[in-house]
Amino acid sequence: MNARYAVRWLAEHGLPRVALRVHNRMGDPFARLLGSEEGHRDPYALIETLRGTGGVRSGPVGYAAFDYQLCREILRDNSFGVRTPFDPAVPGPLRRYAERVVLPPNPIEAPSMFMADPPQHGRLRRPVASAFTPRAVARLGDRVREVTTELLDDMAARGSVDLIGDFAARVPIAIIADMLGFPAADRELFLRWGDVVTPLLDVGISWRAHRRAMAATAAMEDYLRAHIDQMRRDPGDDIFSTLVSSGDLDTTELMASANVLMGAGFETTVNLIGNAIPLLLSHPDQLDLLRAEPERWPNAIEEVLRFEPPVQMTCRRALRAVDLDGVVLRPEERIIISLAGANRDPAKFPDPHRFDITRPNAKEHLSFGSGIHACIGASLARLEAAHALPALFDRFPHLRLDGTPRPCGLSTLHGYEHMPARLGRPANTQAVSALSVDRTLGS
Repeated sequence: MNARYAVRWLAEHGLPRVALRVHNRMGDPFARLLGSEEGHRDPYALIETLRGTGGVRSGPVGYAAFDYQLCREILRDNSFGVRTPFDPAVPGPLRRYAERVVLPPNPIEAPSMFMADPPQHGRLRRPVASAFTPRAVARLGDRVREVTTELLDDMAARGSVDLIGDFAARVPIAIIADMLGFPAADRELFLRWGDVVTPLLDVGISWRAHRRAMAATAAMEDYLRAHIDQMRRDPGDDIFSTLVSSGDLDTTELMASANVLMGAGFETTVNLIGNAIPLLLSHPDQLDLLRAEPERWPNAIEEVLRFEPPVQMTCRRALRAVDLDGVVLRPEERIIISLAGANRDPAKFPDPHRFDITRPNAKEHLSFGSGIHACIGASLARLEAAHALPALFDRFPHLRLDGTPRPCGLSTLHGYEHMPARLGRPANTQAVSALSVDRTLGS
């Protein structure tokens, strides 16, 4: 099986990896954005270079768009579908062989809704979307508050913590475990698996990273298959039990949907919370304003999403010949949509490189995408951040970072994998934190 996976890696990642390395040595800013430590650590200067005078840009792995209006247009245009795993430049025989290699269910492989176009997309998305309606998400508010309080209590007893591993990741994994009916003891499994599976979202990952991701997805498949069988015999009162019992999806589709729920309910939120902390600490005037006027937290969260989007880019393929600003994409050609570039387009957001929690149009960012593939977990991510962040800063008013946070080192997902911090002296009571959260959410 490793040999077959190696062929799949070569077609999907190996050849683009070589192309990126060659162009990186030539100083190509597109290759530096996708395949260098510089691009992973601080992509925005490279994005501005690539934006240039606007329009569609070409690069070593296809076309790209960085302007707000153009990115939004592509995301909402039914002339585009979701990407295929292979670039059209992959030689035909290699591509045909690689297409026959079936990978374990994961968010970027069919039958995941992320990789489906209409009408298949709608059939897969509708049952899962019921978990993320505004009413369904609002009901999770008390549980988010409970989880946040437990985590803050545990952190207070230690003083020095990792704000990613001990907080930002713990809030969403607890909620998504509840939604999927996982025992609390199994949360650690999914945190470990998630760490090694998320590189699959990137371009040109190493064979070692791909092999580790395949091992993790295979282990997740075994776990989920047994979990689904158990739910069919003895369903619980969680959201996933309802989905299993409905009979709308088969076992493979249910496993893919569970992966989507984990991706939509976890990765976006952990990066949103994790990105917000150093941003606010490095802008004390903004944090002081939030403490004085906590009703500004919802807009502050939108500005964090605009300024440091958890997902930096996505990809689409042309379903037919499409003319974009004078550049004609042929059928099957792909285009990278820079959500980070769109969010810092000065034509849409004046003074875009300034972090401003009072920005009036902050919510118009494209961090959750747009159109039929807009992030299904957006409302849950906002809810969790709206509870977790005010509670953290109210409980620990003297919070400070203890060293430089370590980025996750991916070009698609933008966040941190480690963020050491000292909490300082906590606030005298927890009531202040609870009051702030209530005022923030208007409850």
